[in-house]
Amino acid sequence: MATISPLDRETLLCSVAKTGRAVIIHEACRNGGVGAEIAASIAESAFLDLQAPVVRVTGCDTVMPYYRNEAAYLPQVEDIVEAVEQVIAL
Repeated sequence: MATISPLDRETLLCSVAKTGRAVIIHEACRNGGVGAEIAASIAESAFLDLQAPVVRVTGCDTVMPYYRNEAAYLPQVEDIVEAVEQVIAL
């Protein structure tokens, strides 16, 4: 997804209907972020299509650290793989 506004809800909901799952990944903090808005849209419009809970992989709920410590803040590949495996297993 290249942009959040306008959010392509149709594509999002079609994907959830097809797979029954959603893993949302973004670099911002977990609470109040774009991922929360996407998760809310899925819950409102595709709840019955879900076969597993929506999982969010995000940055930490804190201020972005000095540039040399970004890796400690941002979601890592291992975090994403773990979330996908978790959702597939359900």
